Amino acid sequence: MTDTPQQRTSPLHTVNADLGGRFVDFAGWSMPVQFEGTLAEHAAVRESVGVFDVSHLGRLSARGPGTTAVLERLLCNDLNRISPGRAQYTMMLTPDGGVVDDIIVWRWDEDDYWVLPNGANHSDVIDAVRREATSAMEIDDVRPRTAMVAVQGPEAPDLLERVFGWRPRRFRVDTFDHAGISIHAAGTGYTGEAGGELAIPAESSPSVLRELLAAGAKACGLGARDTLRLEMGYSLWGQDLDRTITPLEAGLEWVVGDGGFVGSEALAAQRRDGLTKRMIAFRLLERGVPRHGYPLRCGDSEGLVASGNHSPTLGYGIGMGYVSPDPGPDGSEVAVEIRGRWVPADRVNPPFLER
Repeated sequence: MTDTPQQRTSPLHTVNADLGGRFVDFAGWSMPVQFEGTLAEHAAVRESVGVFDVSHLGRLSARGPGTTAVLERLLCNDLNRISPGRAQYTMMLTPDGGVVDDIIVWRWDEDDYWVLPNGANHSDVIDAVRREATSAMEIDDVRPRTAMVAVQGPEAPDLLERVFGWRPRRFRVDTFDHAGISIHAAGTGYTGEAGGELAIPAESSPSVLRELLAAGAKACGLGARDTLRLEMGYSLWGQDLDRTITPLEAGLEWVVGDGGFVGSEALAAQRRDGLTKRMIAFRLLERGVPRHGYPLRCGDSEGLVASGNHSPTLGYGIGMGYVSPDPGPDGSEVAVEIRGRWVPADRVNPPFLER
């Protein structure tokens, strides 16, 4: 595996290339965007089971006395909501309440965690944890010596149980042995389907991926992962979330704990004073494909599409974007400008696709 500022490749790169993967730069990594094609891969995950190489995602271990207290200051969700053996969606914020990154935390024990940021923000997140860590804590960058795959789809739990003897449970974390290989796993994912994400020792990961493919999983690229997550209304950092957007503006207040974390005072002020912009979701009422950066209207409010595409499952255009001033949580006519024409849309409450 190459892991330099110039180019990063997954431990699974050779397997992906042998499978005919088409590679693109993704957060500094050469990752497969598709194999057979995005539509076929999207359908496989919705109808059966697909496997994604997501080794670009961050992975760091934080453990030792005081770790929970440190992470409680750095992350906005309340870790006391989960017990050991569970996972949680959370965020790291700026002092102004903007989103440094949205993150999954795997909690192994009282003061023993894995923190999984987005690939683009791995260095920022691990640096922030190291700055706040006490001398009693151990911080370990796990990404360089592991690969990570996501096995997703309605048939994923059965396939994982056949291959590993492990059945994923939603937002539960486990460690299991497979032919002498220690695998860390969680019942998490980014598609809205059942399944799990597995961190595998880098040297063993190609053989494990081949086992999953031989068992019936279809190789899927990040193009399908994007259309799948959009149908669920899941936010993508860098498009739907960034340091200028707060969880409240993004409609993700449920991720915010009671306070005491970096950015909590800014969010309290925003609750008191009101929002100046708001994320809305919409579905087009006529033919067209909404894209990132297209002009967006909601009543008298204006803004831009953050994420948009044609939904392979639903058969029409869907998207999310920010408009200001805040149009409120309900109502208002929506339209998207596509190639010089304003296309009407309905405002909806995500997910677009109920699972």
